[in-house]
Amino acid sequence: MSAGLRRFVRAYIDRPSAVVGIVIVGAGVFVALFAESLSPFDPFALSGPPLSAPSPEHVFGTDVVGRDILSMVIHGYRVALLFGIGVAGIILLLGIVLGAVPAYLGGLVDDLFSRFFEIVLTIPRLVLTIILVVFLGTGINQIMIVVALTFWPSNAKIVRAQVMTIKERGFVRAARASGAGDVRILVRHIIPNGMYPVVANSAMQMGFAILFEASLSFLGLGDPNVVSWGQLLSEANVRRSAWWLSLTPGIALSTMVIGFNLIGDGINHALDPRLRNVRA
Repeated sequence: MSAGLRRFVRAYIDRPSAVVGIVIVGAGVFVALFAESLSPFDPFALSGPPLSAPSPEHVFGTDVVGRDILSMVIHGYRVALLFGIGVAGIILLLGIVLGAVPAYLGGLVDDLFSRFFEIVLTIPRLVLTIILVVFLGTGINQIMIVVALTFWPSNAKIVRAQVMTIKERGFVRAARASGAGDVRILVRHIIPNGMYPVVANSAMQMGFAILFEASLSFLGLGDPNVVSWGQLLSEANVRRSAWWLSLTPGIALSTMVIGFNLIGDGINHALDPRLRNVRA
């Protein structure tokens, strides 16, 4: 383990809430990886009477058609995590490219992209997502792309602010004076030194993406071919007397969002020297 990585790990575990986030998300990853072994029934199988209350056979009851709630929630971890990681990866890439390059070039290019960010951010995210889903479809991959297209401006604005600050520093001027090209300066000097708030924001965006996918499924805009916690919560909203429909998926959704937020906060604390100094 390198010295830099050791410093990061020490700074990260110095924040107990960040460790709690790792435990929460780690448990979710474990459940997602071994979903078939952990779930007592096939999540799509009609394994019991509809709207059956919790019992020894169905620990968290069944839904409106007789599917086991526990099995559906367990398989929902896999969908949620893949969705969150996929969205975070896309917005991280878009944020770096569309935030760093215009900020480095400056001038008219930077002004145009800045106005574009502001226009996208002024549109209500849910409204924009619904419009895009109507045109692109409700497949899980299409929804992932749609959510990423509505989330990326926040990352791009963070990257832009970092690049605008770093590109005038002495080590960047020295690299430019030594003959380094623009691409090398961006990739080797500016982006690595300005990544910590972007990485932290992307970790938090994983939780928001999972919550957003559940919201779309709740509204009936999710992929019907996958298990989503939002689908279960939507059924619970219709059948309010069946309290068990919302209990387990609600807890799973809430804990995963909190876990990713805690991880993002821990990464930001560990990578930002100013926050470590305040802590000290």
